[in-house]
Amino acid sequence: MAGASVAAALYFAAKLTTVPDRPVFPNDKTAAQIAGAGAKSTAKASPVSTSSDAASGDAASEKPLEPGAYRALVTQPIGLILRDSGNRDSNRIGGVGYKEKVVVLEDSPDKEWQRIRVEDGNREGWVKGGNTEKVEGE
Repeated sequence: MAGASVAAALYFAAKLTTVPDRPVFPNDKTAAQIAGAGAKSTAKASPVSTSSDAASGDAASEKPLEPGAYRALVTQPIGLILRDSGNRDSNRIGGVGYKEKVVVLEDSPDKEWQRIRVEDGNREGWVKGGNTEKVEGE
């Protein structure tokens, strides 16, 4: 009787410690859909970068870089919060995604914050410093 009790206890302990399979919902994106979304965004960028006529036309429509400004990529894997001024208590006005292209316009005097402009739109604001990486050659 004691052996059966121990066996039953071990059986239930083993069942309770295994992690169940992740449920699948109809609105979940599969790995292929996520990879396909990234391919679509790079496909849009590649004709612009390979065609000199399209690149010169886009360069004319883009805002020119201000003195001291530079292009950068967001390096924070969870993205960044875009704020209306350079402090933690300021209003949130949007967000910037991981590896999104931005233009760093200026740094705060203490280098804690950076004023940026998102390249794919007219969004401009402040993000926490140290979360962007300068893109060389641009």
